[in-house]
Amino acid sequence: MYKYLENLISPMYLALGLFAVTYVFLLIFSKYRAYIALASAVVFVAIGFLPFGDILKTLDWNVLMMIGGTMGIVALFIESKMPSLLADMIIEKVPNMKWAIISLAIFAGVVSAFVDNVATVLMIAPVALNISKKLKISPVPSLICIAISSNLQGAATLVGDTTSIMLGGALDMSFADFFWYQGRPGIFFGVELGAVASVLVLIWIFRKEKNPLVPNERTIVKDYFPSILLLSMICLLIAASFTPKTGIGFLDTNINGLIVMLLLVIGLVRKAIQTKSIRSLGETIKEIDYFTILLLASLFIIIAGIERVGVIDAISELILKIGGGNKFIVYTIIVWFSVLFSAFIDNIPYVATMLPVIGPLALGLGLNEPYVLYFGLLIGATLGGNLTPIGASANIAAIGILRKDGYEVKATEFMKYGIPFTLAAVGTGYLFTWLIWGM
Repeated sequence: MYKYLENLISPMYLALGLFAVTYVFLLIFSKYRAYIALASAVVFVAIGFLPFGDILKTLDWNVLMMIGGTMGIVALFIESKMPSLLADMIIEKVPNMKWAIISLAIFAGVVSAFVDNVATVLMIAPVALNISKKLKISPVPSLICIAISSNLQGAATLVGDTTSIMLGGALDMSFADFFWYQGRPGIFFGVELGAVASVLVLIWIFRKEKNPLVPNERTIVKDYFPSILLLSMICLLIAASFTPKTGIGFLDTNINGLIVMLLLVIGLVRKAIQTKSIRSLGETIKEIDYFTILLLASLFIIIAGIERVGVIDAISELILKIGGGNKFIVYTIIVWFSVLFSAFIDNIPYVATMLPVIGPLALGLGLNEPYVLYFGLLIGATLGGNLTPIGASANIAAIGILRKDGYEVKATEFMKYGIPFTLAAVGTGYLFTWLIWGM
């Protein structure tokens, strides 16, 4: 079929057209985006843009295992009620509503550096709702700040967000590389400086919120094993960063994913023994977001297809042409275009599309080290989702929680907090990344 179509239309234009249609459908039918991506991947293979035998080779198993395993461990962590206890302890130390909102936002950010953004929102939102009900005030500002703060910090570490895991896979980065990379401060510090700037924005926004706060009764935690499991995951990923290569291809390539999956299996086995029931594992296993995993796996296939027919190189050439071959202009385009794009669509398909573009772009610019472009992509795409209520899954989750509680959030109300927060965070990260990696 591929050779027949090649006589009718350029394969690159056909692949680009199919990809564009896929993207439009992903945007319009967000509830079904994994199935849309899967259908598109099947079409790409059926046409011949990607040989059937190359399908398994295009899948980044390390990324997929890390995402699935982390989600499962987080589910066990949530079940233990430890996140709620930690939030209660923070609330006991703050004097009024202003610092309660800011503390919860900071806490959400810290947790989100190691836990999925949506899971973070689900963990901390009930605390914010409880406080708001006791004070008889709207919980909308609190939940918005929790969501946007979790999105921000998700880019700080290798396990904080799907996009971070994807970047780590593309550059073969370890957990430690996010902190210190190639002899220079890593992206972690750019995100944290952005977090400091955004907290200052929140302090100014909530300067008049001085309602006194009555502490909640502390949540009781009876099972600390999931917390140990989560900390073990972080420690082992750090340790793996310094472990020499074994020479076993599959093990060296997928070490992070295998570590996370092994810890998840340990957690599940321990839960089955504790509950004396295999059925109890169903609650944890079903909390894994298979929808996102299917979406990402399908996107790997689609992107391999468009890369094979030259679309990625064409996009790189277009950006180079617009930027006039100037490194700073190209970097600026990548960061702020990513912010704008991620404000309206999920950043996972966007980052999955753009990661293969960065390599050819760097070659076109004559860069020996393309890291400034990669880090700029992650900062813009991850933090840009905070501009609008539909830009990130965590935002959608927070608004859904509020809707269930009887609060409808208008886009303008969300953007009142999201826009200044985003501009402060992205602007700071943008400058930091350029000064450290672009000069």
